[in-house]
Amino acid sequence: MSKAILDVNDKPTSGQLITLSFQHMFAMFGSTILVPQLVGLSPAIALLTSGIATIIFLMITRFQVPAYLGSSFAFIAPILLAVNGLGESGKAINPGNAMIGAVFVGLVYGIVSLIIWKSGYKWIMKLLPPIVVGPVIMVIGLGLAGVAVDMAMNITNVETGLKEYSFLHFSAALVTLFTAIICTIFFKNIISTMPILIGLVVGYLYSILIGIVDFTPVKEASFLALPDFLVPGVHYDFEVTSKILLIMVPIVIVTISEHIGHQLVLGKVVNRDYIKEPGLHRSLLGDGLGTFVSALIGGPPKTNYGENIGVLAITRVYSVYVIMGAAVVAILLSFFGKGMALITTIPTAVLGGVSILLFGIIASSGLRMLVEANIDFGNSRNLVIASVILVIGIGGAKFIVTEALSIEGMALAAIVGVVLNWILPGRKEAESSGNDTIE
Repeated sequence: MSKAILDVNDKPTSGQLITLSFQHMFAMFGSTILVPQLVGLSPAIALLTSGIATIIFLMITRFQVPAYLGSSFAFIAPILLAVNGLGESGKAINPGNAMIGAVFVGLVYGIVSLIIWKSGYKWIMKLLPPIVVGPVIMVIGLGLAGVAVDMAMNITNVETGLKEYSFLHFSAALVTLFTAIICTIFFKNIISTMPILIGLVVGYLYSILIGIVDFTPVKEASFLALPDFLVPGVHYDFEVTSKILLIMVPIVIVTISEHIGHQLVLGKVVNRDYIKEPGLHRSLLGDGLGTFVSALIGGPPKTNYGENIGVLAITRVYSVYVIMGAAVVAILLSFFGKGMALITTIPTAVLGGVSILLFGIIASSGLRMLVEANIDFGNSRNLVIASVILVIGIGGAKFIVTEALSIEGMALAAIVGVVLNWILPGRKEAESSGNDTIE
């Protein structure tokens, strides 16, 4: 490992703190605001809650884990379904549904962390092996492929209300997409850690040139403004239904696996074993409590960001003071009304352009997990599990018990994957071979 310029508990100078904090803030900014833009939530509240959740995480992990928490992409499809009336015709748009689901996601994290604290962490590695988690991650990306392409090339006709193809908007999507690709492939420094942000900026500037940006919201916005809070009992009724829970909660199968993976990678970067100290139970609790608090005020579920792990690896600055500084910068920026209004003027096509790459990368990361775990698809057991997960998840299968109780899509795929892995013969052989656990 390369020697750290600033280790985890080293204090930076004032100049280092400011510049490095902004660097981390910019690394997570594009992805963190993209999620609320895609699902119809407030970018300002997403930014505010990312800062709050990160501070909570640092406190829970005793300031030993330099991780930044941003908006989770795993919950995009469930949030869209929850916000838009749970898929039922005639139901009004209700962001409160997604917040209720996210609250219980945070509670499940807390329960899992408590069990790990009492019984150890090896059981969860066996419950969520790569042959289950890899295909489910692929479902997350591929299931959203249609959304990304539709955003990139179609616009809504104001007269008919119907979607129609627009080459002008599609060109903005392509400029955005190829900018992000160039940053990812041809740059190996700090630029390569924030292709989404740079793609959004270049795509936005191109959109201004071709005249598809409306600056009216910026003109009407105040210089300083409160984020759009969503508080239960104030902005929506806290009504818990089985449908909300079954749409949102099963996704923790994926996000907990993602969390473990990030902790392992982060540990390798900073030369520590975070699974053992401060412990997986603490880092999971930090994620869960961050998501819980975020949901109570209107923010999306949270996860550790790989973008910021990349910044740590490149800069060799691991200081938790810098991560804390980035969280404070994000909180302050969320109250900048003009800036938040500017974000809302980003054309849908530009968001679609980065989404094509981002959703594809999510799907590919699931495939990468299978490759790195040496999953043998000559084995019929592995082939069956992956195949069933992919088709159920992408096909949008539903398991309807009653009108109010159903499991569908990604959530159903994750549950079926876990069940198949446990009931099909050959599980013990797979575990003993060492290629069916998350390492």
